[in-house]
Amino acid sequence: MTGIDIGSDAFDDHTFIARRHAYEGPNVSPPLAWSGVPDDAAELVLLCEDPDAPSGTFVHWIVVGIDPHSGGVGAGQSPPRGTELVNGYGDRGWGGPHPPPGDDAHHYLFRLYALAEPCVLPDAPRAEQVHEAVEEGQLASGTLVGLYRR
Repeated sequence: MTGIDIGSDAFDDHTFIARRHAYEGPNVSPPLAWSGVPDDAAELVLLCEDPDAPSGTFVHWIVVGIDPHSGGVGAGQSPPRGTELVNGYGDRGWGGPHPPPGDDAHHYLFRLYALAEPCVLPDAPRAEQVHEAVEEGQLASGTLVGLYRR
């Protein structure tokens, strides 16, 4: 399986995400850029999850149906042709980092999957449901990790 390169102008891999993107801040989704998507991809799926959340992996952003020929998404935007699903806060779209005060820095995994066929998910899927749905038809993937603490 090939890899997708995914990055952001807002933070580097394994560095801290600015308060601008946090839930208690302006809560603006970060800009993302990607390359290396296979030509035969039918769609992209974007998942941002926090595996360090005390109650289990928390979903911050799920977008399905993203145009595989797109190269990214701007800050505060929805990815091209994407459909934003309901996040762990119960809202549609981006919900920024909000770890418990005093916790060590949490890891926010921005995972981008290139799929051979469209992905079918419930409107408010858990992270595990996304992983299961993309596992079989995955052509390539990439991950960018951001950190945040309060």
